[in-house]
Amino acid sequence: MQLKGRRIIVTGGASGIGLATVRAYVREGAKVAVLDINDAAGQAVAKAAAAAGPGSTAYYHCDVSSEGEVNDAFAQATAWMGGLDVLANPAGVLGRTAADEITVAEWNRVFDVNVTGTLLTNQAAFRAMKGNGEGGGRIINFGSGAGLNAYVGGGHYSASKGAVMSWTRTIAHEWAPYWITCNSVVPSIMSPMFKERLAEMTPEARAAYIEGGKKRYPLGGTLGDADRDMAPVMVFLAGEGSRFITGQLIAVTGGSTMVR
Repeated sequence: MQLKGRRIIVTGGASGIGLATVRAYVREGAKVAVLDINDAAGQAVAKAAAAAGPGSTAYYHCDVSSEGEVNDAFAQATAWMGGLDVLANPAGVLGRTAADEITVAEWNRVFDVNVTGTLLTNQAAFRAMKGNGEGGGRIINFGSGAGLNAYVGGGHYSASKGAVMSWTRTIAHEWAPYWITCNSVVPSIMSPMFKERLAEMTPEARAAYIEGGKKRYPLGGTLGDADRDMAPVMVFLAGEGSRFITGQLIAVTGGSTMVR
Protein backbone atom coordinates (compact mmCIF):
# COMPACT_ATOMS: atom_id res chain seq x y z
CA MET A 1 0.00 0.00 0.00
CA GLN A 2 2.84 2.39 -0.83
CA LEU A 3 0.51 4.57 -2.92
CA LYS A 4 -2.66 4.49 -0.82
CA GLY A 5 -4.76 7.54 -1.66
CA ARG A 6 -2.53 8.68 -4.54
CA ARG A 7 -4.44 10.06 -7.52
CA ILE A 8 -2.70 8.95 -10.70
CA ILE A 9 -3.14 9.26 -14.47
CA VAL A 10 -1.44 6.68 -16.70
CA THR A 11 -1.33 7.34 -20.44
CA GLY A 12 -1.02 4.41 -22.81
CA GLY A 13 -2.41 2.25 -20.04
CA ALA A 14 -4.00 -0.38 -22.27
CA SER A 15 -0.83 -2.34 -23.03
CA GLY A 16 2.86 -2.89 -22.36
CA ILE A 17 4.56 -0.79 -19.72
CA GLY A 18 1.40 1.27 -19.23
CA LEU A 19 -0.61 -1.85 -18.43
CA ALA A 20 2.01 -3.11 -15.97
CA THR A 21 2.10 0.34 -14.35
CA VAL A 22 -1.68 0.47 -13.92
CA ARG A 23 -1.71 -2.94 -12.25
CA ALA A 24 1.14 -2.04 -9.92
CA TYR A 25 -0.39 1.28 -8.89
CA VAL A 26 -3.75 -0.29 -8.12
CA ARG A 27 -2.06 -3.07 -6.11
CA GLU A 28 -0.43 -0.33 -4.04
CA GLY A 29 -3.76 1.31 -3.25
CA ALA A 30 -3.86 4.19 -5.74
CA LYS A 31 -6.83 5.66 -7.56
CA VAL A 32 -5.84 5.35 -11.23
CA ALA A 33 -7.26 6.94 -14.38
CA VAL A 34 -6.31 4.85 -17.41
CA LEU A 35 -5.95 6.80 -20.68
CA ASP A 36 -5.59 5.25 -24.14
CA ILE A 37 -7.03 5.27 -27.66
CA ASN A 38 -7.76 1.53 -27.58
CA ASP A 39 -11.06 1.68 -25.75
CA ALA A 40 -11.81 -2.04 -25.55
CA ALA A 41 -8.37 -2.93 -24.19
CA GLY A 42 -8.27 0.10 -21.90
CA GLN A 43 -11.64 -0.66 -20.37
CA ALA A 44 -10.63 -4.29 -19.87
CA VAL A 45 -7.39 -3.27 -18.14
CA ALA A 46 -9.21 -0.86 -15.84
CA LYS A 47 -11.89 -3.42 -14.98
CA ALA A 48 -9.40 -6.21 -14.24
CA ALA A 49 -7.13 -3.98 -12.15
CA ALA A 50 -10.05 -2.67 -10.10
CA ALA A 51 -11.33 -6.20 -9.51
CA ALA A 52 -7.92 -7.21 -8.15
CA GLY A 53 -7.79 -4.06 -5.97
CA PRO A 54 -7.30 -2.67 -3.44
CA GLY A 55 -7.11 0.60 -5.42
CA SER A 56 -9.68 1.78 -7.97
CA THR A 57 -9.69 2.68 -11.67
CA ALA A 58 -11.60 4.49 -14.38
CA TYR A 59 -10.98 4.53 -18.13
CA TYR A 60 -10.98 7.59 -20.40
CA HIS A 61 -10.41 7.72 -24.15
CA CYS A 62 -7.53 10.07 -24.96
CA ASP A 63 -5.34 10.70 -28.00
CA VAL A 64 -2.39 12.43 -26.33
CA SER A 65 -1.57 14.33 -29.53
CA SER A 66 -4.94 16.13 -29.39
CA GLU A 67 -5.08 19.17 -27.12
CA GLY A 68 -8.86 18.95 -26.83
CA GLU A 69 -8.86 15.27 -25.92
CA VAL A 70 -6.07 15.70 -23.38
CA ASN A 71 -7.81 18.60 -21.68
CA ASP A 72 -11.16 16.78 -21.61
CA ALA A 73 -9.68 13.52 -20.29
CA PHE A 74 -7.67 15.28 -17.59
CA ALA A 75 -10.70 17.32 -16.54
CA GLN A 76 -12.85 14.19 -16.22
CA ALA A 77 -10.14 12.17 -14.50
CA THR A 78 -9.21 14.83 -11.96
CA ALA A 79 -12.89 15.46 -11.20
CA TRP A 80 -13.35 11.75 -10.51
CA MET A 81 -10.21 11.51 -8.36
CA GLY A 82 -10.54 14.88 -6.66
CA GLY A 83 -7.17 16.11 -7.94
CA LEU A 84 -3.91 14.73 -9.28
CA ASP A 85 -0.68 13.60 -7.63
CA VAL A 86 1.10 11.61 -10.35
CA LEU A 87 1.27 11.48 -14.14
CA ALA A 88 2.91 8.37 -15.60
CA ASN A 89 3.32 8.95 -19.32
CA PRO A 90 4.30 5.80 -21.27
CA ALA A 91 2.10 6.57 -24.32
CA GLY A 92 4.23 6.58 -27.46
CA VAL A 93 4.77 5.26 -30.97
CA LEU A 94 7.79 3.73 -32.68
CA GLY A 95 9.19 4.72 -36.06
CA ARG A 96 11.34 2.36 -38.16
CA THR A 97 12.49 4.00 -41.40
CA ALA A 98 15.92 4.79 -42.83
CA ALA A 99 16.85 8.43 -42.29
CA ASP A 100 16.85 9.32 -45.99
CA GLU A 101 13.38 7.80 -46.47
CA ILE A 102 11.48 9.39 -43.56
CA THR A 103 8.54 11.39 -44.89
CA VAL A 104 7.27 14.58 -43.30
CA ALA A 105 4.01 12.77 -42.52
CA GLU A 106 5.84 9.98 -40.69
CA TRP A 107 8.10 12.45 -38.85
CA ASN A 108 5.03 14.40 -37.73
CA ARG A 109 3.20 11.25 -36.61
CA VAL A 110 6.06 10.25 -34.30
CA PHE A 111 6.56 13.77 -32.97
CA ASP A 112 2.83 14.40 -32.52
CA VAL A 113 2.48 11.47 -30.13
CA ASN A 114 5.88 11.32 -28.45
CA VAL A 115 6.71 15.01 -28.16
CA THR A 116 3.49 17.01 -28.50
CA GLY A 117 1.75 14.35 -26.40
CA THR A 118 4.35 14.89 -23.69
CA LEU A 119 3.90 18.66 -23.87
CA LEU A 120 0.11 18.50 -23.62
CA THR A 121 -0.13 15.90 -20.86
CA ASN A 122 2.62 17.52 -18.82
CA GLN A 123 1.00 20.95 -19.05
CA ALA A 124 -2.37 19.51 -18.06
CA ALA A 125 -0.74 17.72 -15.13
CA PHE A 126 1.03 20.89 -14.04
CA ARG A 127 -2.23 22.83 -13.98
CA ALA A 128 -3.79 20.11 -11.81
CA MET A 129 -0.80 19.75 -9.45
CA LYS A 130 0.45 23.28 -8.92
CA GLY A 131 -2.06 23.95 -6.14
CA ASN A 132 -1.01 20.89 -4.12
CA GLY A 133 1.43 22.85 -1.98
CA GLU A 134 4.36 20.89 -0.59
CA GLY A 135 2.53 17.73 -1.63
CA GLY A 136 3.48 18.71 -5.16
CA GLY A 137 3.34 15.98 -7.74
CA ARG A 138 5.28 13.51 -9.86
CA ILE A 139 5.63 13.56 -13.64
CA ILE A 140 7.25 10.45 -15.11
CA ASN A 141 8.05 10.77 -18.80
CA PHE A 142 9.51 8.15 -21.10
CA GLY A 143 12.87 8.65 -22.75
CA SER A 144 14.85 5.97 -24.53
CA GLY A 145 18.35 4.74 -25.11
CA ALA A 146 17.54 5.63 -28.73
CA GLY A 147 17.60 9.27 -27.66
CA LEU A 148 21.07 8.89 -26.14
CA ASN A 149 22.79 6.81 -28.82
CA ALA A 150 22.59 6.28 -32.56
CA TYR A 151 19.42 4.45 -33.56
CA VAL A 152 19.92 3.24 -37.08
CA GLY A 153 16.66 3.02 -38.99
CA GLY A 154 14.72 5.14 -36.50
CA GLY A 155 16.09 8.67 -36.58
CA HIS A 156 12.68 10.29 -36.06
CA TYR A 157 12.00 8.10 -33.01
CA SER A 158 15.49 8.86 -31.68
CA ALA A 159 14.99 12.59 -32.16
CA SER A 160 11.59 12.50 -30.48
CA LYS A 161 12.93 10.77 -27.39
CA GLY A 162 15.87 13.16 -27.19
CA ALA A 163 13.34 15.99 -27.21
CA VAL A 164 11.30 14.37 -24.42
CA MET A 165 14.36 14.01 -22.20
CA SER A 166 15.51 17.58 -22.79
CA TRP A 167 12.02 18.92 -22.12
CA THR A 168 11.79 16.92 -18.88
CA ARG A 169 15.04 18.38 -17.53
CA THR A 170 13.75 21.89 -18.23
CA ILE A 171 10.36 21.49 -16.57
CA ALA A 172 12.06 19.80 -13.60
CA HIS A 173 13.77 23.14 -13.00
CA GLU A 174 10.84 25.40 -13.86
CA TRP A 175 8.27 23.49 -11.81
CA ALA A 176 10.45 22.67 -8.80
CA PRO A 177 9.07 25.66 -6.82
CA TYR A 178 5.73 23.83 -6.85
CA TRP A 179 7.35 20.62 -5.51
CA ILE A 180 6.56 18.87 -8.78
CA THR A 181 9.30 16.41 -9.69
CA CYS A 182 9.87 15.53 -13.35
CA ASN A 183 12.01 12.57 -14.39
CA SER A 184 12.52 10.45 -17.50
CA VAL A 185 12.78 6.69 -17.38
CA VAL A 186 14.89 4.96 -20.03
CA PRO A 187 13.51 1.42 -20.39
CA SER A 188 14.83 -1.68 -22.11
CA ILE A 189 11.67 -3.70 -21.59
CA MET A 190 9.86 -6.16 -23.83
CA SER A 191 6.82 -4.23 -25.03
CA PRO A 192 4.27 -4.47 -27.85
CA MET A 193 6.25 -1.84 -29.77
CA PHE A 194 9.43 -3.87 -29.48
CA LYS A 195 7.61 -7.05 -30.48
CA GLU A 196 6.49 -5.20 -33.62
CA ARG A 197 10.09 -4.34 -34.34
CA LEU A 198 11.16 -7.97 -33.95
CA ALA A 199 8.31 -9.12 -36.19
CA GLU A 200 9.54 -6.80 -38.96
CA MET A 201 12.97 -8.44 -38.97
CA THR A 202 13.95 -11.37 -41.14
CA PRO A 203 14.33 -14.64 -39.22
CA GLU A 204 18.11 -14.36 -39.59
CA ALA A 205 18.19 -10.77 -38.33
CA ARG A 206 15.90 -11.66 -35.43
CA ALA A 207 18.09 -14.57 -34.39
CA ALA A 208 21.20 -12.39 -34.62
CA TYR A 209 19.56 -9.66 -32.53
CA ILE A 210 18.53 -12.12 -29.82
CA GLU A 211 22.01 -13.62 -29.75
CA GLY A 212 23.57 -10.15 -29.58
CA GLY A 213 21.34 -9.33 -26.62
CA LYS A 214 23.38 -11.72 -24.51
CA LYS A 215 26.17 -9.14 -24.65
CA ARG A 216 24.02 -5.98 -24.80
CA TYR A 217 22.17 -6.71 -21.57
CA PRO A 218 24.66 -7.64 -18.83
CA LEU A 219 21.80 -8.57 -16.46
CA GLY A 220 20.07 -11.58 -17.93
CA GLY A 221 21.11 -11.22 -21.56
CA THR A 222 17.74 -9.95 -22.77
CA LEU A 223 15.12 -7.23 -22.40
CA GLY A 224 13.44 -6.84 -19.02
CA ASP A 225 9.91 -7.77 -18.00
CA ALA A 226 7.37 -4.96 -17.58
CA ASP A 227 5.76 -6.32 -14.40
CA ARG A 228 8.87 -7.62 -12.67
CA ASP A 229 11.49 -5.06 -13.71
CA MET A 230 9.69 -1.83 -14.69
CA ALA A 231 6.58 -1.63 -12.51
CA PRO A 232 8.46 -1.49 -9.16
CA VAL A 233 10.48 1.48 -10.45
CA MET A 234 7.27 3.23 -11.48
CA VAL A 235 5.87 2.66 -7.99
CA PHE A 236 8.99 4.15 -6.41
CA LEU A 237 8.91 7.21 -8.67
CA ALA A 238 5.24 7.78 -7.85
CA GLY A 239 5.79 7.58 -4.09
CA GLU A 240 7.29 9.54 -1.25
CA GLY A 241 10.72 7.95 -1.62
CA SER A 242 11.37 9.95 -4.80
CA ARG A 243 10.34 13.37 -3.47
CA PHE A 244 13.90 14.79 -3.74
CA ILE A 245 14.75 13.27 -7.15
CA THR A 246 14.08 15.42 -10.21
CA GLY A 247 15.49 16.14 -13.65
CA GLN A 248 17.05 12.67 -13.89
CA LEU A 249 17.33 10.00 -16.56
CA ILE A 250 16.65 6.72 -14.78
CA ALA A 251 17.80 3.77 -16.86
CA VAL A 252 15.97 0.48 -16.33
CA THR A 253 17.97 -1.38 -18.93
CA GLY A 254 19.83 -4.29 -17.38
CA GLY A 255 23.03 -2.31 -17.88
CA SER A 256 22.64 -1.84 -21.66
CA THR A 257 22.37 1.95 -21.21
CA MET A 258 24.49 3.54 -18.52
CA VAL A 259 23.65 7.23 -18.15
CA ARG A 260 26.62 9.42 -17.31
